[in-house]
Amino acid sequence: MYFLDFHNHTNHSFDSQAVMEEVCKAAIGKGINEICFTEHFSLNPKTPTYGHIDFNNYLSDLKSCQLKFEGQIKIKKGIEICEPHLLKEQYSKTLKPLELDVILGSVHNISNNKLRKRLEVQQENAYMEYFQEVYEMVKEADIDIVAHLDLMKRYAHKVYGTYNFIEHREIIEVILSKIVERNIGIEINTSGLRTSLNETLPSIDVIKLYKKLGGEILTIGSDSHESDSIGSYVKEGIELAKECGFNYIFSFEKRNPIAIKV
Repeated sequence: MYFLDFHNHTNHSFDSQAVMEEVCKAAIGKGINEICFTEHFSLNPKTPTYGHIDFNNYLSDLKSCQLKFEGQIKIKKGIEICEPHLLKEQYSKTLKPLELDVILGSVHNISNNKLRKRLEVQQENAYMEYFQEVYEMVKEADIDIVAHLDLMKRYAHKVYGTYNFIEHREIIEVILSKIVERNIGIEINTSGLRTSLNETLPSIDVIKLYKKLGGEILTIGSDSHESDSIGSYVKEGIELAKECGFNYIFSFEKRNPIAIKV
């Protein structure tokens, strides 16, 4: 089986201290065939991701690792943008020259507040507000993959539990239909399997609905922030994809999806 991990962070992200070379070594040790670094990036000065990344340093580290580990592991160049629908032109101007392999889009903030903070205000309406913001993102943002589509549950589940899929199915179906229409994809983010959440992001119900609606583009990502968690539960993520009816998972190169049989 070919193992990919297409969502990872290092010290080029504001919330990680991982060293890229050490992450690559750990991935090789775990038998991972291909990884993509997707560092956090935001152009909104009111978000915590603003201003941390230095692209020259990021690209220099990545090129160094590609050369050092050539023949041992494929290393791809990506980014995770927070709320990419809000500053589309600025993101395009900044990122186009970088010739990235993949762009993940995510909602980490609503009305310039972190999801955890927004949860304190919205409480029972937090999930619906979050999904509505995700829809705004998938409707127009220039992205390739929607990262951890039901991320709000990471912060809400301990207090309010996870969302009721049936109650939120309508908005989720609208989101997924737009994703399919625009030929972008989603990921199976395995980070929740490392925590008390104990499920992927999104849940199996969302993944199955995505498939039912004609979705095909699917990546697997551990969302690692330290070298120890690189590749974590990727095998389980691939098995879940197969359980949901997918015959392929995807790699990306220069923002073009590449199907890999599972």
